[in-house]
Amino acid sequence: MINATVVIFGAFDRHNFGDMLFAHIEQRLLAERLPDAKPVFAGLAARDLRRYGGHAVAALGTLAGRLGDKPVTFVHAGGELLTCDAWEAAVMLNEPEDAQTVIARYGARAEERSAYARALLNSDALAPYVVGRETWPQASSVRFNAVGGVSLDTREAALRNEVLTKLRCADDLSVRDAHTQAMLRAAGIEARLVPDPVTMIAELFDSRIASRARHGPAADVRRACPRGHLAVQFSADFGDDATLDRLARELDALAASTGHGIALFRAGAAPWHDDIDAYERLAARMHHRAFVFRSLDIWDICALIATSAGYAGSSLHGRIVAMAYGLPRISMLHPDEAARTGKQAAYAQTWDDKNAPGAVSIDELEAAMRHAMSADREALRQRGLELARSYRASATQRD
Repeated sequence: MINATVVIFGAFDRHNFGDMLFAHIEQRLLAERLPDAKPVFAGLAARDLRRYGGHAVAALGTLAGRLGDKPVTFVHAGGELLTCDAWEAAVMLNEPEDAQTVIARYGARAEERSAYARALLNSDALAPYVVGRETWPQASSVRFNAVGGVSLDTREAALRNEVLTKLRCADDLSVRDAHTQAMLRAAGIEARLVPDPVTMIAELFDSRIASRARHGPAADVRRACPRGHLAVQFSADFGDDATLDRLARELDALAASTGHGIALFRAGAAPWHDDIDAYERLAARMHHRAFVFRSLDIWDICALIATSAGYAGSSLHGRIVAMAYGLPRISMLHPDEAARTGKQAAYAQTWDDKNAPGAVSIDELEAAMRHAMSADREALRQRGLELARSYRASATQRD
């Protein structure tokens, strides 16, 4: 049974497309199931992201002091929370213009990194987005919803042990990919396997997204691309010259073979997410025109993907929105990731059609996208509906 006060916790305290959507999806489903419940949104820091379509988020420490003696329900809303360490969390909570200064000052010295993170986050946790009863001893339940931790088995032992200890005390635990599930099982922890919450985006918010598609910046892209557009995204680590040259070659070939325009969008503006400068440099390299989509409003981003002819990118949630709308999709691997299973590949292997392209190298982008676009569209649509039904059933089971 869920208590009337529900703390919805996650990494929606910074600009990251998927995490910001989690809060909306959890809020809507909670209102459907328990209309009297009172959700409170918490992150590691107090942030107001409403100007980007997100939420006003309270700092976890402040909230714990205010509600710590009340029997709240504490819900981790989703995401790759199990492997985000304190230093990474602290850097990503900075403004982009400040992050480089912080990295230059502390990045090369482990003890100073740790001290900086502890001071900023007001926490000694090694994995601060994983919260257990040490923070909320009076919680009626502590729940982990569709979380991921694909690389947890490669992280340092202290962080891994901290995470596993907290998960063992959870009242409910579900994960979003079979790789994480198998890894936890090997550690003696059973977790239910459920799709990512963003699977529900089309079912719950299609009218809102359609309105933004008609009247927002996505409508400008549609007018500029009468033969349709492909929604393309990549993270900042793709921004070196050699990688951008390879991307430009593949995207030029894709534009030529499909006739579609290329719309480049950011799925996150927090540090270590997506870099607008890299997008501009890529567009300048291309022979075909590429549109740099500047809106950071999450509903504009949803509209851009939902009205596209397909999605290609490194953002897992770009792929999941495309899946929800029954669209062709591929995930792009950074050259350094080709030898390991990342969250994009793990999710595709768990939930997508076995014949559909999963995570591919940059040099396979054009061929893989054309293969994805040859898939039966009704089958893609049905897969999106199946995943939404599966997630809704899981949400009901949590109660």
